[in-house]
Amino acid sequence: MSDNVYNVLFLCNANSARSIMGEAILSRIGAGRFKAFSAGSQPKGEVNPYALQLLESLSYDTSFARSKGWDEFAEPDAPEMNFVFTLCDSTANEPCPIWPGHPMTALWSIPDPSKVDGTEAELHLAFADAYRMLNNRISLFVNLPMDALDHLALQHHLDAIGRDAPKPN
Repeated sequence: MSDNVYNVLFLCNANSARSIMGEAILSRIGAGRFKAFSAGSQPKGEVNPYALQLLESLSYDTSFARSKGWDEFAEPDAPEMNFVFTLCDSTANEPCPIWPGHPMTALWSIPDPSKVDGTEAELHLAFADAYRMLNNRISLFVNLPMDALDHLALQHHLDAIGRDAPKPN
C-alpha cells in the first residue's frame, strides 16, 4: 500500500453546495489517503444554508466550508492536485485554469440542488439526493486500487464512476 496522500479538487459553478459536500464527504471517508478541496468557476461567496444544514445533520465539521474561486488552485503556491472532479455540465464547458501538475480529471455531473424551485421538503430532498450521489461516487473512488492501476485504467474508472453511478430517484 502506498503512503501517498492524493489531493482532490471538486469543482462546480458557485462552490456553494455540491463541491462543498464533495469536499466534506472525501475528507471523512478518505481521511489519511486523500486531502479534499473545493472551488467554483463563479463562486457565490457564501455556502448554501441547505448544504450546511444537511452536512451538520450528518455530524460533519463544516468549519472548512467557504465559497472560493478555482483560481486559488492554479496559483504557483497552491497545493498540486492529483484529481479534479467537475460536478456540473456547465462548468465542464468553461475554460479551466491550467492546473499545476496536470491532474487526472473527470466529469461527475450532479444535478444542482440549489436550482430546485419547490417546497421546503422538496429542497431538502434535492440536497439529500445530491449528497447520496456524491457519497456513492466518492465511495467508489476511494476504493479504487490506485497503486495497481496504470494511468489509462485509472482514467477509465474515473470516467465510469461519473457515467455509471446511480442517478437520483
